[in-house]
Amino acid sequence: MIRLTKAAVRRSAEMLFHTHDTPHRTAAAFALGVFIGFSPFIGLHTVLAVCLAFALGLNRVAAVAGAYMNLPWVMAPYYSLTTVLSARVMGVAMPAQFAHRLRTVFEQSFVTHEFWHGLGQLLRPLVWPYVTGSMFAAAVLAAATYALAVPAIEVGRRHLHLPHRHPHREEIP
Repeated sequence: MIRLTKAAVRRSAEMLFHTHDTPHRTAAAFALGVFIGFSPFIGLHTVLAVCLAFALGLNRVAAVAGAYMNLPWVMAPYYSLTTVLSARVMGVAMPAQFAHRLRTVFEQSFVTHEFWHGLGQLLRPLVWPYVTGSMFAAAVLAAATYALAVPAIEVGRRHLHLPHRHPHREEIP
């Protein structure tokens, strides 16, 4: 698992070093992707990253690379932690006997009405804590990503002797 994570980070870094944009714009696109990747919109991360990067004129490859930083083994702990913390801050109590009721729901087949109804009833009080908690944490992660990515991209490009010119701007001799 750690080897897969290192490989994913290495591939993302190589993509960021080889974009033909300034380090600040590349870092902004990557941070936008991280924000989207850790947002509550699970399943729409790639589409949102591409659409928002296009609308903002940012590098779509860097945005998608950022969106993919939310790896599958990070998702459950991240969303659980942000939801629980947000629920506490918002004063929303966890449903009574939450773990037991969740196990009971998951003992049923997911193709039945009872499964989805039970899951909906159990999770309904946690919808707003889930949305607000993950959005706040995504914003913090995106800001930290931008702050760390700019110098990392600059150093990486210097190390690889790569220019960082904007492709649409002509150089003045």
